[in-house]
Amino acid sequence: MSGYQLALQQLTDSALPTGAFAHSLGFETYIERELVFDEVSFGNWLSAFVAQSLTYSDGLAVRLLYEGGDLGELDSLLSASLLPRQVREASVKMGGRLLEIGAEVFPSPALELYRDLVATGRAAGHQPLAFAVVARSLGVPLQEALAAYLFATATSLTQNAVRAIPLGQNAGQRVLRKAHDDVAAAINVIAHLAPDDLGAVTPGLEIAQMRHERQRARMFMS
Repeated sequence: MSGYQLALQQLTDSALPTGAFAHSLGFETYIERELVFDEVSFGNWLSAFVAQSLTYSDGLAVRLLYEGGDLGELDSLLSASLLPRQVREASVKMGGRLLEIGAEVFPSPALELYRDLVATGRAAGHQPLAFAVVARSLGVPLQEALAAYLFATATSLTQNAVRAIPLGQNAGQRVLRKAHDDVAAAINVIAHLAPDDLGAVTPGLEIAQMRHERQRARMFMS
């Protein structure tokens, strides 16, 4: 067993207290508008989310950091590209928790550097970068780090959809099985993206995320 495998499982476990259970990242708007209402419609939404938001934002940011991209610059680019306020705040809140947890259980000089940038106001502390810093410090290969991060995000969103739509537990597992193919396709796309592709997310998703900020009744923070 590689030395990083158990650490990676802990880092991506749904029980890791980053607050992911409080965020829909936009799908609650689709529920309110009755566009997402069952297993099939949520599965379609999740596929689009993985192919767009996770691929061109979080996933590409992880790859660029692994390839030696400047941490502070990538953090600023993520802040600028995450246009919906709630989604930007969600990334920072979950990133902050991940930095805090990582400092206790997976400390490294690279992680301390990122924490110092955040503490001194030179960075916001976004979730994908916090994850990438910890994973790279643990020696996790890029492909495995991307697969773990993307699928962990899909898992959190599916668990939230099971509660919100609601879906049955078995239906949630069927959605996640389908997400295996979506994650694999996303990893292949991420490998061929240019740095200028960061933040190229579909406007419809961003509009739905912005509408959530003023939704009358909601279960989630984003």
